[in-house]
Amino acid sequence: MAKVEIYTKAFCPYCSRAMRLLADKGVAPQEYDITMGGPQRQEMIQRAQGRTTVPQVFIDGRHIGGSDDLAALDARGGLDPLLAS
Repeated sequence: MAKVEIYTKAFCPYCSRAMRLLADKGVAPQEYDITMGGPQRQEMIQRAQGRTTVPQVFIDGRHIGGSDDLAALDARGGLDPLLAS
């Protein structure tokens, strides 16, 4: 199973949606809560090429994007192969 990382904030509906999709796929991602900012927020911005919104999802170090990007990847059949690697 691939290593999945997700940066989230508390009370974020998009974060909840992305986490639910991953859970439906049987994935328990490494979650980084950046609600209070800090160094992990800066790390996320750097890894996500300047994106500041949450969630930001990474699969095996590859930047997938946010909740909509994750859902679109799944809709076109691209998520399962990445998770299986």
